[in-house]
Amino acid sequence: MKTVTAVSDDIVQDLQGRFGDAIIAVQSTHDDIPTLWVAPKDARRIVQHLKESADRPFRMLYDLTAIDERTRLVRGDQPACDFTVVYHLLSFDRNADVRIKVPLVGEHPRLKSITDIWASANWYEREVWDMFGIAFEGHPCLRRILMPTTWKGHPLRKEHPARATDMEPFRLSDEKQDAEQDALTFRPEEWGLQSRSGDADFMFLNLGPQHPGNHGLLRLVLQLDGEEIVEVIPDIGYHHRGAEKMGERQSWHTFIPYTDRIDYLGGTMNELPYLMAVEKLAGIEIPDRAKVIRVMIAEFFRIASHLVWYGTFATDLGAMSPVFYTFNDRERIFDIIQAICGGRMHPAWFRIGGVAQDLPRGWDTLVRDFIAYFPGRLAEYDTVVMDNLILKKRAKGVGSYSLEEAIEWGVTGPGLRACGLEWDFRKRRPYGGYDQFEFDIPTAGHGDCYDRAVVRVEEMRQSLRIIEQCVDDMPAGAYKADHPLATPPLKERTMHDIETLIAHFLSVSWGPVIPAGEAFCGIEATKGNNGYYLISDGGTMPYRVRIRTPSFPHIQMIPLITRGLMIPDLITILGSIDYVLADVDR
Repeated sequence: MKTVTAVSDDIVQDLQGRFGDAIIAVQSTHDDIPTLWVAPKDARRIVQHLKESADRPFRMLYDLTAIDERTRLVRGDQPACDFTVVYHLLSFDRNADVRIKVPLVGEHPRLKSITDIWASANWYEREVWDMFGIAFEGHPCLRRILMPTTWKGHPLRKEHPARATDMEPFRLSDEKQDAEQDALTFRPEEWGLQSRSGDADFMFLNLGPQHPGNHGLLRLVLQLDGEEIVEVIPDIGYHHRGAEKMGERQSWHTFIPYTDRIDYLGGTMNELPYLMAVEKLAGIEIPDRAKVIRVMIAEFFRIASHLVWYGTFATDLGAMSPVFYTFNDRERIFDIIQAICGGRMHPAWFRIGGVAQDLPRGWDTLVRDFIAYFPGRLAEYDTVVMDNLILKKRAKGVGSYSLEEAIEWGVTGPGLRACGLEWDFRKRRPYGGYDQFEFDIPTAGHGDCYDRAVVRVEEMRQSLRIIEQCVDDMPAGAYKADHPLATPPLKERTMHDIETLIAHFLSVSWGPVIPAGEAFCGIEATKGNNGYYLISDGGTMPYRVRIRTPSFPHIQMIPLITRGLMIPDLITILGSIDYVLADVDR
């Protein structure tokens, strides 16, 4: 077992000295994030101390999730419990994380809410209630968030079926249809909203879930005073496909294609944090060539994703032509991806230990042609889109938030850097070989719709710089680690002796057996920080797959930055956030 790193010792000692017996245990993990188990009655004051009173405080609630421990076999010296609530906190001042775990017992456990400490805890606690049935006392509106309100059970509990074939065939009777339709009716009083103010009636308007300005299946219920937005209630979950539940029934290897569909515009970018977390658990070191190949493909997908945002953002604000040009350039990138990976939008090409195969002959010519072509196109887009007076008028000063608000609500990526914080996980916490590349961190100062656009546009130029360095300095060597848990295993000796053939057969058919433990890995994905928290029980499948996506907290922030504005401003804000609903709902 790994020990807590010396860099993190001070926060562990601080909490142990300050809270004494409230600290039940200090857990070792494969990711070296200090992990402390705390008594349920003390959890709230401990996380509040970490946010408000600790030296160089942990100001961001990065994630809040839970674990059903009841069928777990390998727990080591962890406290006995039925469920665990996990708080993952981030300190920008320390450039460090801390994980607080709270053991809970019983069929219907309860814990005090922290929504008055972090505003962003609202949705996270609702998700834990929805998925695990853990109630949070004092939550302002504890109701389902991803599942329909009529759903029976809590899907991430171990007793809940993981496949449709494990459930009764679906039947939609007239009575059930009426009940489902009634459940969709918006009742303002259930959300603490009033229908009247003085002598005026508010109007409630559904924007979506099929509105093109929502960029997917998102329902926004607007409370309007005339044309002014009084309140917005986001209704998510229409894209929920149970990705975390799927992770519990797939092998470590066969779950890779599922990750591509989370931020479905990010392609292999989704695979990277998942695989790096698996590789931490397995102790696999990646060859330099495999690292650089991964970086190059990931940055191509960053540009491809930003191009979709660029064109649709311009369309949202009234410019019809740019989207056709940006999608054309995206197709050029997909031609390169297809030539290298064999697939385009969802190639599922990264592997445990490296990548699926080596680069084909002529790959560098394709990449260099794009490097020569793309800067000129970006210059054209600057003229047509970013310098457009109408776009500036509609985007500048709209949907702004301060750096403090961004941190409070869990904003990462371009939205955070648009507030002036020069923070990029590729620079601040280099992973996967990014420490070998030279690039800048674009920032802006106003945190509004226009500045979020400015940051993304410059990010494409920086990604191009990284890709050019990949071409110029691609190292020689293996494209996959020579490790028994690399998947699929190398086949050099499979026809030489029966033992190696058997090992290869088992690894391909069952998948690798990953050592028991826990590990987290987060990366600078296309829309912010995307992280995978994986728990292995020493088997061929994960025990728990937690997917922390950037779009989930970003969508939660919409009401804050739209109050007092008009509906056209809301459309501008939605486009500037650059979210993907599958990234929100998983």
